[in-house]
Amino acid sequence: MPIDFDVEPEFQEQIDWVEKFAKEEIEPLDNFMRGGRTKSGDPIDRDGWRAIRAYMDSLKQQVKDRGLWGFHLGKDLGGPGLGQVKLCLLNEKLGRTRSGPGIFGCQAPDTGNMELIAHNGTEAQKKKYMEPLLSGEKHSAYSMTEPHASEPGEFKCAAVRDGDEWIISWEKYWNTGLHHATHDYIFARTSGSPGEGQGITCFIVPVDSPGFSVEEFMWTFNMPTDHAHVRLTDVRVHNDDILGEEGRGLQTAQLFVHENRIRQAASSVGAGLHCIDVAVDYVNNRTTFGKPLSQNQAIQFPLAELYTEAEMIRALIWKTAWEMDQGIDHMEITDRVAMCNYRGNRFCCDAADRAMQSCGGVGYGRSMPFEHIYRHHRRYRITEGAEEIQIRKVAGKLFGYSGRAKG
Repeated sequence: MPIDFDVEPEFQEQIDWVEKFAKEEIEPLDNFMRGGRTKSGDPIDRDGWRAIRAYMDSLKQQVKDRGLWGFHLGKDLGGPGLGQVKLCLLNEKLGRTRSGPGIFGCQAPDTGNMELIAHNGTEAQKKKYMEPLLSGEKHSAYSMTEPHASEPGEFKCAAVRDGDEWIISWEKYWNTGLHHATHDYIFARTSGSPGEGQGITCFIVPVDSPGFSVEEFMWTFNMPTDHAHVRLTDVRVHNDDILGEEGRGLQTAQLFVHENRIRQAASSVGAGLHCIDVAVDYVNNRTTFGKPLSQNQAIQFPLAELYTEAEMIRALIWKTAWEMDQGIDHMEITDRVAMCNYRGNRFCCDAADRAMQSCGGVGYGRSMPFEHIYRHHRRYRITEGAEEIQIRKVAGKLFGYSGRAKG
């Protein structure tokens, strides 16, 4: 079957609208919030932040009017039901912005958690959790990692059955999205032996449950974040709040990981290209020693190489997304998803760093987007599976340890 990335004219109009909307409406908002100060230099006060939130609500309404709110979801769940290629096209455009995912109702971890419910939830869970998440009435968190274990098979967080309920105890690290979450997706061992992948179960846990406490919000390279250190002390969860099959939580999470990785790669390419575009515009208009800074090949060549790399990564992302749209088992192309993700995220960091260097002191300041993009996207080389784990997936296919993919 020939590979075809063309989209219908009606959807191309949507892409064009998103690109224009992001540039004219979202980027100015990002620039303002990035500084955290008014034009007079004063910090933004509470009334200022309320005005920003009201403006963001108006932007969200425009997105809803275009039928693009929650665009990652199927039509049966309130979204437009787009394939992976179209999702990658949109994510690349939104990757150029900081606030875009929230304004389009596609902010992680709500995005992935809604997909987990869509693929694995019961009808009751979809009604209870999906509708409030999609509307923004509720928010969710995602908790896999533990203080001394990132490998799920080594989890010490355990859930013990007690009638129709489960009692969960232990700690969780890097609990994403907990700053405003109403419920948390907790992965805990319910059976099996330490080191085994089987026996891990996903529970949907209300954050106001007795015994659920936040020890701290972790300080990171990206400043204080939404990642929390959580302690669970005899937290009770009803059996109806198991997501997916008992003991198959890792399988429940795997599909979300693959779909999220490919779209994250597209977003990183978009962010990296934004860095290149901003830098090119600056050096074309910056005069040094009587000529544009861009006439120096030391400025031209690194950005040209990064631009070339972006085109190659984008082609692989589209091809892999197309294969997913054809119904190819996501595990058959897990190596290509890994290639897209780790190379896309690395490219973005390289582009932000090079753009910053090209623009000198101005590039280092917050008047330009480079420092924020670098801080934000640097974490993606660790989260969703560190680079090393993803390279291991590629090596597993290449050397035949996990069955080399054809093509």
